[in-house]
Amino acid sequence: MFEADDIRDWRDAAVVDEVGEKIGTLEAIYFDTATDEPAFATVKVGLVSKKLVLVPLAGARVAPKHLRVAVNRSLTKDAPSIDVDGELTAAMEPAVFGHYGLPYRPGSAGERRLGRR
Repeated sequence: MFEADDIRDWRDAAVVDEVGEKIGTLEAIYFDTATDEPAFATVKVGLVSKKLVLVPLAGARVAPKHLRVAVNRSLTKDAPSIDVDGELTAAMEPAVFGHYGLPYRPGSAGERRLGRR
């Protein structure tokens, strides 16, 4: 996976699925607050009414002109989304993890699992 320090260089880059189909463009990265590792990307999708879908970064790879994620484009279409100027709420976190079949555990004190930078 790419280094988190380089994320500014990748903003607005194409995000493609595991077979190279374009999902959208990279908007931001959400970090796992327990590990401080990049966990999800928000990807801008839609031609007219744009929205942001969250896509897991496990297994993601970078190429010269895109970020390739390890999920299929069709799975991202039904992923939980937020408005382009919105923010992921703590209440939405379990649904995001669940959509991709990932286990969700809040922090030991009940704190959020994902934080945006």
